[in-house]
Amino acid sequence: MKINFKIYFAIISMLLFRGIAFAQIPVEVFVGNKKATVDIMFFKYFKNKEGQNSKFLFFNRNRASIDCKMTETTNLPQFGFTEAFSYNAPKLKGFAPVVVASILNRGIFPKAGIQFAKIKKNYTIFSWLVAETLKGPNIDFFFLARYTPKLTEKLNLFSQIELVNALPTVEQNNFTFTQRFRLGLKVKEFQFGAGLDLSQLGRNNYTNTNNLGVFLRNEF
Repeated sequence: MKINFKIYFAIISMLLFRGIAFAQIPVEVFVGNKKATVDIMFFKYFKNKEGQNSKFLFFNRNRASIDCKMTETTNLPQFGFTEAFSYNAPKLKGFAPVVVASILNRGIFPKAGIQFAKIKKNYTIFSWLVAETLKGPNIDFFFLARYTPKLTEKLNLFSQIELVNALPTVEQNNFTFTQRFRLGLKVKEFQFGAGLDLSQLGRNNYTNTNNLGVFLRNEF
């Protein structure tokens, strides 16, 4: 039986939104020529007794992707849930120790390493270099840069680049490189525009994939 792509995508979207209906966090829906994704990602400082930002920063990401060529047995949906906690001492100038837990289709992966965060009104730079604490670990490099300068009184540019790289320490495992680009406009809590997702998988010879489309992002 052929699976209806639009119905499956709608169900996954509702499941992801279920736990964040009352949170003020950004949600992106990206519809490409090969895949559609729902992406929920935010940073949040824990508050101290005075209601100010503490030194503890929480990172959360829930992501699901649906392949346009999905069947009951092939090209199945991919899920990823990532939680991270870091201790951000002012004297470290944005650098911080971080612990990460990633839950993917293929398992659960605890990680630890170093993080850098610079979160301002019109730009964000966020990155980490972490290693899995399992045997034969991958080393992960994550980088996110977002720039939203004002164009007019009610309109901002929205630009974002994201790099997700997995570097194996075991010789027979593949390297994985992902690049995601977003360019558009920001009007109040809405952002929209064009996007491109690229990925490379392999070691000596690489398999390349691309997904070109449009995104709508809303900060609830």
